[in-house]
Amino acid sequence: MRLRNLIILTVIAPLFLVLLIFSLVAIKSLEDNVRSRLEREVQVITHVIGTTLSQALSRDATEPLEESLYSAFSFHRIYGAYVFDTNGQEIYGLGLGQALFSADAIRDVAEHGEMRAAYREHDGWHYYSALKPLTSATGEIRGVLQVNRLNTGIENYTGFLSQLALIAFVIGAGGIVLGIWWGFRRHIERPLERLLAVMQRVEEGDRTQRAEANGPQEYARLAVGLNGMLDAMAEKDTDIEARRRKEIELEKRLRKSKKLAELGVLAAGVAHEIGAPLTVINGQAQRLARRDRIGDDERAKLGRIRSEVERIVEIVRQLMELGRRHNVEKEPLDLDSLISAARELVEDDLERNAIRLEMDLPDPSPQFLANGQQLIQVLTNLLRNASQAEGVKRIRLSARQDEDWLTLWVEDDGAGIARANQSKVFDPFFTTKPVGQGSGLGLSMVHRIINDHGGTVGVFDSAMGGAGFEVGLPLSQTDSIEGGTTT
Repeated sequence: MRLRNLIILTVIAPLFLVLLIFSLVAIKSLEDNVRSRLEREVQVITHVIGTTLSQALSRDATEPLEESLYSAFSFHRIYGAYVFDTNGQEIYGLGLGQALFSADAIRDVAEHGEMRAAYREHDGWHYYSALKPLTSATGEIRGVLQVNRLNTGIENYTGFLSQLALIAFVIGAGGIVLGIWWGFRRHIERPLERLLAVMQRVEEGDRTQRAEANGPQEYARLAVGLNGMLDAMAEKDTDIEARRRKEIELEKRLRKSKKLAELGVLAAGVAHEIGAPLTVINGQAQRLARRDRIGDDERAKLGRIRSEVERIVEIVRQLMELGRRHNVEKEPLDLDSLISAARELVEDDLERNAIRLEMDLPDPSPQFLANGQQLIQVLTNLLRNASQAEGVKRIRLSARQDEDWLTLWVEDDGAGIARANQSKVFDPFFTTKPVGQGSGLGLSMVHRIINDHGGTVGVFDSAMGGAGFEVGLPLSQTDSIEGGTTT
């Protein structure tokens, strides 16, 4: 059952029923009071003029009898007065209602000597009439007095007033019920329906819904409380989603680190095995190049062999570095000094390719703990990769400090890195450069160094149009966490 119907049935209807009963009782009491007053007045008037008429009948005088009857009409609303003998025959009378009682009724009063009164109707008129025995001084009954009072005024309308009051009560009660229903609908039911609609949409999955804080104060407070609960839920959902993404990110980092570690171990084993043969090849080539009987063409080929062997040796060294987990020896560093050192190392590449280096660094320069030589290698590799990319004319190096975290961005305006390749750029031996121009270990070394520092490194599409690399490093000396790659 709806709340408004329940309130009407349990509160309003019983209240109206009590009021109705009270009103009917009040009207009934009024009617009884009016009738009682009417009866008392008729009886008093009958007693008053009855004494005078008894004396007139004892003297058998007509004039005193007429005067007494005329005096009855001086009372309010007395419309008839008659004197009968003991046989019910009229002796004298004035006014209306002479035939209200039969001769038998009059004789019965004379016989019993008791006053009687009753409501009578005659010719469409309503009367209250009293019969009183007239006795002489010796107690003998000489006749009967009939006094008639016309039932007019409020006495005649008490029934009508009762009906009118009942109709007015029904109409008023209906109006009150309608008003209560409308007020309940407007100020209680509609705000509840709005709140319910918001909760239903939230239940269906729309967590952006909010209730309007209007209407009565109680509902406004309820709406504010509901909105606060939804805001708290949204905040919790955001936190849960952030944690879920962080867990996914951490899982990716762990898989990436595990993969790189396995590749590093494999590469270190291979490098150790081919290191000795490479040394022999390099030594024999050097010894052959010193002989006088070989020609210049052969000597040039031996030089090419030694050059390629040295390149292989460098790759082997990088592979061994990649497969080794380092205990990073940190020292206090200044960011501006690191960037200046890395810029000097790539200055020739920038000038040769006519590339402009733009820098946006925080002021004052952040101070932090790290291995300077390794971070210079990271910056050098990133800047050199950008300068060697196709179509690059501008490189931007920027940094921001956020509490205990330093973030570096290296971006260019070149062709960028395809989305399909972004997840592979830190894998060993992956390169987009032509054969012989890159070993594919530079970015793997960057990942390993940043990982050893407890930081993060990732690749993204730069707003400049090319590739972008983001490096995050902790500024304070904390327990190193497992870093990784972000994309």
